[in-house]
Amino acid sequence: MYTTLPFNIPELSSMKHYPDQLYYRGELELLYRPKISIVGTRRPNPYTRAITFELAKKLSFSGVTVVSGAAAGVDAIAHQGSGADNTIAILPSGINVRYPSANAELIESIEKNGLTISPFEPDFTTREWSFVVRNEIVVALGDALIVTEADIGSGSMRSVEYALEMGKSIYVLPHRIRESTATRSLLREGKATAIDDIDLFVAQVSQKGRNAIKDTLFVSFCRTNPTYEEVVAKFPSDIFEAELSGVIEVRNGRVVVV
Repeated sequence: MYTTLPFNIPELSSMKHYPDQLYYRGELELLYRPKISIVGTRRPNPYTRAITFELAKKLSFSGVTVVSGAAAGVDAIAHQGSGADNTIAILPSGINVRYPSANAELIESIEKNGLTISPFEPDFTTREWSFVVRNEIVVALGDALIVTEADIGSGSMRSVEYALEMGKSIYVLPHRIRESTATRSLLREGKATAIDDIDLFVAQVSQKGRNAIKDTLFVSFCRTNPTYEEVVAKFPSDIFEAELSGVIEVRNGRVVVV
């Protein structure tokens, strides 16, 4: 079953043209959570695959919903890392067309547990321009954009253009020379910020309960569900006092903010 959204999504007001209709399947509650968009190449290298998955997983643990486009490569990994119940997939096809077919099982899982959205009529099959529309929605829906790997002239760079036009913060992974030429160019030009510590990045951008802005960096980090050893390594002078004062608890080897 599918239907059209009964309300406008405020984040999409940043688009050049708000979609005439939006079809959906799944949990609309995800629209009310903090959201981060993750995009990138369809052929990620092993480093990108591992870091994209870890990043999406830790964002999800922190209460942030991951938004992506259900494509092969980085998109699929981002959805998988966040978990089907905490991700939003924007489709370049009709809501009842699971494209690409290689990701049909993943998209079905998101339909049942998370949220899929399409601006196209049911049964609509992809066109070259429909990917562009999909990309704009992916960018608009997130509070910020992460590009984990991309080369010059790629579709991900069109997403970057949208993010710049919308005034969104852009984050990228640090890559070696000759790898991910587009994201390295963004860093040189000062248009993006490198994520060189996943845990601290997640702590800084997460807004679990929309109250993290009032947190110290220590408390924000603890909201990412780290292990006790990880907290001791990063904040050796804070953890013991916080534990004694009841700010945190250690449960099954992980630190929890109480």
